[in-house]
Amino acid sequence: MRWSEVRKVYPNQFVKLKVLSSHIENEQEIIDDMAVITSVPDELATKELLKSRGDELVYHTIHENIVLEIRRDVGLRRFDYNENQV
Repeated sequence: MRWSEVRKVYPNQFVKLKVLSSHIENEQEIIDDMAVITSVPDELATKELLKSRGDELVYHTIHENIVLEIRRDVGLRRFDYNENQV
């Protein structure tokens, strides 16, 4: 299903989706095809997003497109607690 179709069927609400296909363009992932799992009440959207795994996401249909920013791993810096002791 295309995002434009999802927006018509589920106007002005959150939906939980399974991403079926996407492409990367300028450090952004653009979702092309998806399957709607369920609509999500506003008050449960964050909770449902946190439960999402892998290719699932929660998004609001107010947005014209689904575009996700790709973050690069910046790594962790090791902190030595004894470093500042004299």
